[in-house]
Amino acid sequence: MKIQSVAKKTGLSIHTLRYYERIGLIGCVDREQNGHRDYGPNDIDRIQFVLRLRSAGMPISNIKRYMELAQGDMDTVVERLQLLEDHQQAVEQHIDELQQHLTLIRNKIAHYREINETQLAMRNGTISS
Repeated sequence: MKIQSVAKKTGLSIHTLRYYERIGLIGCVDREQNGHRDYGPNDIDRIQFVLRLRSAGMPISNIKRYMELAQGDMDTVVERLQLLEDHQQAVEQHIDELQQHLTLIRNKIAHYREINETQLAMRNGTISS
């Protein structure tokens, strides 16, 4: 698959795809005889995995380390597992914080709806002040 097609499929710019390859996030992509990149299914899977990790807030340096380890043998499983577990913990903590924020927002919305309903009832004369 050509770089333009991969860019369209992943939502990444061509520049970003080249950058990710250059810094080792997606490994070395096969080249055609004319030097153009030829992305295979494994390359696309790797890119999508990188995008999910980025979307989950993992720093590029950690993703790069993970991808370097993934190129190795089974001796790196423990370190890969640790990287993912550490990030899982960070994501879960972030989700907890977001849940707290969401609860606060919901409570505030309920409070303002109650005020609004009271004001409407007072205007309509269904309750007195």
